Amino acid sequence: MIIHLKKLAAGTCLVISALQPVIYAQDKVSEQSVTLSLEQAVEYAVENSKTLKSSDIDLEMKKRASANSWNVFLPNMSLTGTMNRSTEYSPSSAAMSQLVASITGSEAATDFADEESRWAVVGGFSFGWTFTPAYIGQIMQSRANYELQKITWEQTRRDTIINIKKIYYGLLLQEQSLNIQRTTLENARKRAEQAEANYRNGLIPELSLLQAQVSYENQKPDLEQAERSYRQSLDMLAFLIGLPVGTNITLNGTIEPEYVKVDYDTLIEQYGYSSLDLQSLNENIHLTNLGLKTLTLATYFPALSLNYSWQPAYMGKAFSFAGDIGKDDMWYDSGSLSLTVAWNLTNMLPWSKNQQQAKDLKQVKKQLAMTRETLSENQKVQVRKAVDTLIESQAQIENMSRNISLAQRAYDATLKAYRSGTTELLDLRDAENSLNQAKLGLANQKFNYISALLDLENTLNTTLTRTDGNGEKE
Repeated sequence: MIIHLKKLAAGTCLVISALQPVIYAQDKVSEQSVTLSLEQAVEYAVENSKTLKSSDIDLEMKKRASANSWNVFLPNMSLTGTMNRSTEYSPSSAAMSQLVASITGSEAATDFADEESRWAVVGGFSFGWTFTPAYIGQIMQSRANYELQKITWEQTRRDTIINIKKIYYGLLLQEQSLNIQRTTLENARKRAEQAEANYRNGLIPELSLLQAQVSYENQKPDLEQAERSYRQSLDMLAFLIGLPVGTNITLNGTIEPEYVKVDYDTLIEQYGYSSLDLQSLNENIHLTNLGLKTLTLATYFPALSLNYSWQPAYMGKAFSFAGDIGKDDMWYDSGSLSLTVAWNLTNMLPWSKNQQQAKDLKQVKKQLAMTRETLSENQKVQVRKAVDTLIESQAQIENMSRNISLAQRAYDATLKAYRSGTTELLDLRDAENSLNQAKLGLANQKFNYISALLDLENTLNTTLTRTDGNGEKE
């Protein structure tokens, strides 16, 4: 019996095999105890998930980029100030000294090596503003990127929630399997004690006693292994939802699915275009179209550039700069104002970089369209598969519920016969194994139903629980 039970229990644990190996060894293990319902586990995960927090940061960056995308229209302005000391003396510098003296009416420096004569003070201000129609396309792309990131954020959130729900129900399934093993071990212990009493009273041979004792001892290591595996799985759940690893978690829930009426055609008609994956692809196609438009504007439309610069220079004694502020004869300035229309003709050539980028974007657009078509067809396959699984699982749950009742009656009758000595231990173990298989099979089917329903809701980006397949209340 225990061999069959071990195989079945191993099968039930496949759903959480991804939880292992777990980060189990810790220097200090938390002694905190928490009772978790499904809703609380999801709340912990949403609040503490590192993946979601990273996605929040990405969303905030895209939002800020979208809100400030108009800054491409801001002009470039700069203000400079320079003090320059010349270290070179030449006849030309002496001539410049004479020229400056004639302009300012001051006495020309007879020795250009004079320290003050080596210094010059120059300021500068520049203003530049450029406009191209491509800026409008860039603003639209920033906003489209934000919309795409919102879809990505929602996908990450839904994936996190669904994964936590599956892990939680998987743990409930593992817990139920563990409880059955505990009950089986306890029954084996009682049979061993009864066999020992019967052997002392001369009611059974020694062989029967040894069989009962071996059966009991063989089940102990399996139960201990199952308990260790369950504790490790709870540690992984704690890690995933943000609780300290080692927290004593008690699950407050049951594997009881909420049955829904589903119809493939109705689901596809109502929710066939609600998939977040499809929405993401649509937004990517839209973003590619905007990229093409922006590139076209940059290629075939000119850019308008407005520039202004002003550069005042102080011509007096360098160290008298502060005292000469406001004296027109000590200053001169230069500046310019320009308005330019620039048209890059090279970008229009078929072999230019812009034209090649445009061709690449057109190819990407075709690829996205094919991917969308493939995804749409695959979604139909997944929906049909999920609907079939739900219908099949519900039917099997109803049949297995009846089988448990029959298996329980068979076990009770066999146990009564074993106690009266009219049947063998092997028959009792077979009856118990059949009962355990029925219980675990029912739990597995309930888990399969819940898992298929979660996948269906994720595929269609909707909630079907408490509603029928038409989206209406039952």
